[in-house]
Amino acid sequence: MKNKMWMMYLTVKDVLSNEDGQDLIEYALVVALIAFAATAGMNTLAGNINTAFQNIGTKLTNAIG
Repeated sequence: MKNKMWMMYLTVKDVLSNEDGQDLIEYALVVALIAFAATAGMNTLAGNINTAFQNIGTKLTNAIG
């Protein structure tokens, strides 16, 4: 019985001390941060593009007009 408990303890200890997935989690967090920043920046970029096209449309209308 003690031997099985000891083996279970060693298995749990090995699983908890294993750091193989740590890099993957760090990369996932970096990607999530970049995605969040890109999403936040898209609103401003879309507004600026919309304003530029409106200005172009206004200038074309005035030139033809």
